[in-house]
Amino acid sequence: MITFLISGFALATLSVPLILGKIPPNGLYGFRVRKTMEHPEIWYPVNQYGGKWLFAASLCLIAASIALRLVPGIALETYSLAVLAVWVIVFSIAMCASIRYLNGY
Repeated sequence: MITFLISGFALATLSVPLILGKIPPNGLYGFRVRKTMEHPEIWYPVNQYGGKWLFAASLCLIAASIALRLVPGIALETYSLAVLAVWVIVFSIAMCASIRYLNGY
């Protein structure tokens, strides 16, 4: 559970500068595709939008890691796979929403 919680808090923390528009176009951090890298006027709104989704997905990861740990008798493997499944689903939704938002530019 600690690993999932740390991961969730780390991702939430990384999303805040994106939401606040503090991260300029770069090769390491943010929604890095050709369109955003070549156009700063697209970079900032797309990364703010994606950052909000990343923050929400991170909160879901944290909530799932806590909630599923409270399930009586849950095996470690089942717990881990269930938390991973929640993360994959919400992160996929976040990515699809961000790509859709990007395509609006």
